[in-house]
Amino acid sequence: MSTPRYVVPTGTEAISALRRLSRAGWRTREGFALAEPAWDVTMKRLVLYGRVADLDTAQLAVHAAARGAGVVAIADLTSEVGRTLLADLGRLGPVMRDPDTDAAATEATVRSEAPSLLPEQRALLERLANGETIAAAAAAEYLSLRTANRRIAQARQALGARTTREAVLVFLRQRKPS
Repeated sequence: MSTPRYVVPTGTEAISALRRLSRAGWRTREGFALAEPAWDVTMKRLVLYGRVADLDTAQLAVHAAARGAGVVAIADLTSEVGRTLLADLGRLGPVMRDPDTDAAATEATVRSEAPSLLPEQRALLERLANGETIAAAAAAEYLSLRTANRRIAQARQALGARTTREAVLVFLRQRKPS
């Protein structure tokens, strides 16, 4: 299952999403602050949850999601804070707003469609496919090496690849016109 991101209007819907995620093996914790020393917390299968009432809390939730944590945020989607949170999380990947949606069906739909990569991820994979090193590709795309490695890791996850080489091969197969 990909990293879950929910923005729901009520606590009841948040509890429903959290129960489903707990049954699927995710650990849940209230609050969006991450004190983990490692940047990438994807492997910890951690879901953070709570009410998002201001932009500072929204920023914490987005930062946690960017580091690989799952997020279940309770927010009013008609407010500026809710719309901002939804837009920012949407830049990281799909955001679900209905916890009662069958997660397996959603996952199958996501896997059956060609994964959508960010333009930075596509550019990096294109350069790697042309034989450049990650450092050279990062410099050519005006990214730090750390950011380039993070973007490639996200692309690997989106493509379902274990290694960068495998991600480049999947990217090349998808790039070819059918």
